[in-house]
Amino acid sequence: MGFESSNIIMVYILGVLCTAVLTSNRVYTMISAMISVLTFNFFFTEPVFTFTSYDTGDTITILIMFVVAIFAGSLAVKIKLQAEQSEAMAFRTKILLETNQLLQQAKDMDGILEETAKQLVKLLDRTVIFYRKEGGNQLSKGILFQGTNESNGLAYLTQKEMDAALWTFYHNQQAGAGTAEFGDALCRYLAIRSKGTVFGVYGIAIHGKPFDTFETNLLLSILGECALALEKELISRQREEAAAQAKNEKLRTNLLRGISHDLRTPLTSISGNAAVLLNNGDTIDEERRKNLYLDIYDDSMWLINLVENLLSVTRIENGTMKLYLQSELMEEVITEAMRHIDRKRTEHVITIEESDEMLLAKIDARLIMLVVINLVNNAIKYTKVGSEIKISMKRVGDQIQVSVADNGEGIPHTLKKKLFELFYTAGYTISDKGRGLGLGLPLCKSIILAHGGTITITDNIPHGAVFTFTLQAEEVPTHE
Repeated sequence: MGFESSNIIMVYILGVLCTAVLTSNRVYTMISAMISVLTFNFFFTEPVFTFTSYDTGDTITILIMFVVAIFAGSLAVKIKLQAEQSEAMAFRTKILLETNQLLQQAKDMDGILEETAKQLVKLLDRTVIFYRKEGGNQLSKGILFQGTNESNGLAYLTQKEMDAALWTFYHNQQAGAGTAEFGDALCRYLAIRSKGTVFGVYGIAIHGKPFDTFETNLLLSILGECALALEKELISRQREEAAAQAKNEKLRTNLLRGISHDLRTPLTSISGNAAVLLNNGDTIDEERRKNLYLDIYDDSMWLINLVENLLSVTRIENGTMKLYLQSELMEEVITEAMRHIDRKRTEHVITIEESDEMLLAKIDARLIMLVVINLVNNAIKYTKVGSEIKISMKRVGDQIQVSVADNGEGIPHTLKKKLFELFYTAGYTISDKGRGLGLGLPLCKSIILAHGGTITITDNIPHGAVFTFTLQAEEVPTHE
């Protein structure tokens, strides 16, 4: 055919290289090299069509050809294996990065465990079941994530499988299929652990196909990421609980301090006035006796309002307060609230500015009345006798805006943000003997927020303060 021997040799070496690339075992490369040498000897060396050679140079050529083919094939196989390993490492890195991102986005422990199970199913295409730690030292019921080719998932939820998971949980070691413990189980069970703490157990279906080295390393890496995410979530939760406990302790301390300080004055006043009436009631003139009765009444009502506010704040803080929402006319709610205002309202000029349209809102009327009562009583308490207090309401877009404005001395800008803090009271008082545990405004804020509204403080021009809260408006039904 006109081909040189060197060209023919290169063609046969190319065949050996192709065999090395297309196969995964070096034996095939050696067989290909042997066949190439024998074929070259049979067809292209003298005498042709025999496996003998007259020329010593041809024999040496054949030997060199065989050695070169073996080396070239071995190098091709090695390069192919390195490429596969690099590809596997890149895939592993990608999966671990994706898993890490998904675990960081998970909101709680259940979310972390669920995302990890989904990743394992995606990677291994095997059924995965996980048990989370709950209570003191127990496991929850198994949660199943089935592989694509799985039909009977209930087989993995038997008592035997649960016993294998419990053994892994208590001993912090692998159990199940392919191990010495519970070797007849359908799944291999691995603990999710970090620094000696076991957060739960994962079971992966084996189906008679043990994990290879790559799957094992990837599985352990993902479970390690899961354990770190769970540990981080646990530390974050413990930190939040510690902060909440510290806050509750601070609130409890402030409450006790406030009660011991502020309750002493009305209780002392009530007992003192009652003693005067008991001992000298017959000798006291009518006007003086009436004043003593009024003082006892005022102090009693202050204590009743304090208890009501305390109970409401406690319910809101504990999340036990329920809203009984009904469609109410705001004008009627405010009118009813004004009947429960402090008796000293007669010392001030209180006006209600009604809206031109009917204002209907879906609210808990009892709680909104409490907001209005607190705001108006605060205006009475912290303004001088004869001051003006105006209550107005109007619709702004899809909201109802209610304002309580006074023309008192106003509130310094530095104090406005603090007024809604629990147990905070302004550093000055006008009346009512300086009583106040700082419950009214935080209570108002909690109630309005529970209704989906807002409450703010602004300055009243030229002087004074305006408390404004908003509520979601409802359309007034029309009858044609």
